Amino acid sequence: MNAARIIQLAARIDRFNTAIGRAASWCALAIVLLGFAVVLLRYVLGLGSIWLQESIIYAHAALFLLAAAWTLKEGGHVRVDVFYASASPRVKAWVDLIGALLLLLPFCIAVIWFSLPYVGRSWGILERSRETSGLPLVFVLKTLIPLFAAMLALQGVSQAIKAAAMLTMLRIGRRRAARQAK
Repeated sequence: MNAARIIQLAARIDRFNTAIGRAASWCALAIVLLGFAVVLLRYVLGLGSIWLQESIIYAHAALFLLAAAWTLKEGGHVRVDVFYASASPRVKAWVDLIGALLLLLPFCIAVIWFSLPYVGRSWGILERSRETSGLPLVFVLKTLIPLFAAMLALQGVSQAIKAAAMLTMLRIGRRRAARQAK
């Protein structure tokens, strides 16, 4: 696979995670509206709804789990910016590359590895809420865990590709500058 195709792969991963993240961001509006409905029903009409309350939890989980990769792409995750913010592009690329390969990808693999049996058991019994009138979709909610890790791993691959491309471009630029200086 040539360099242009690898960079195109990173761009496709970025577009995929951006699309999923933007779609998941609508869960924030759903959380606010559902929360307002719960309060209105409880304090104005004297009614309670467990499935409505659980819907808030589901939307909250979907928001954070499905938008995590997009947040990584946009640089929104917590990072120790003490040296990163003022670092050269070369140092930033190395930090991104090493961080993705040695920290992010092993973490994502571990999450997938340990969550698959958990999710599989949930699907096996079509797990539902413990509450009688709760949502019957706990197995779907648990499916978001390995999906989160897979999307985050994909974004880590994209970050590593972009960091490696940056290091290659900087190395080529240094070589050209050295030749021109002769």
